[in-house]
Amino acid sequence: MRQTWERKEERFFGIGVYQPTTEHNIGTLWRTAFILGAKFIFIVDGKYSGQSSDTLKTWSKIPFYRYDDFDHLYKSLPYSTQLVGVEMCDNSIPISNFVHPHRAVYLLGAENNGLPEKVISRCHHLVKLPGETSMNVAVCGGIVIYDRLSKTELK
Repeated sequence: MRQTWERKEERFFGIGVYQPTTEHNIGTLWRTAFILGAKFIFIVDGKYSGQSSDTLKTWSKIPFYRYDDFDHLYKSLPYSTQLVGVEMCDNSIPISNFVHPHRAVYLLGAENNGLPEKVISRCHHLVKLPGETSMNVAVCGGIVIYDRLSKTELK
């Protein structure tokens, strides 16, 4: 059995959407997540059947999980992993000030509804992006992932 490992092996993240409204956004987020190093993506209480425009075949590169509801996701969080809600609310930390956990699952709300209070209250952290209104969920996910990468690269 291996006695030592690199610190990079302790870090991972997954990203997903709560009650997504369009499959196109999920496909776009999946490609971005794969390219930028996510270990998995997911949806909570939604549908996704794939995109013919997925030229990278991301479905074969990183896992995609479907959770029936928020409790199913919460019970399935990997050991020692923190849930980070991305939502525009009063107690959210601006992403520019946020220190990303080593092991994180990022949960985005759909553009039309966001995250409900019952979800927000169970997140370990809440972050918000700049701006006064909600943005496209796939774009939002890409910004969150990029921010994580820019702050957590190991030297």
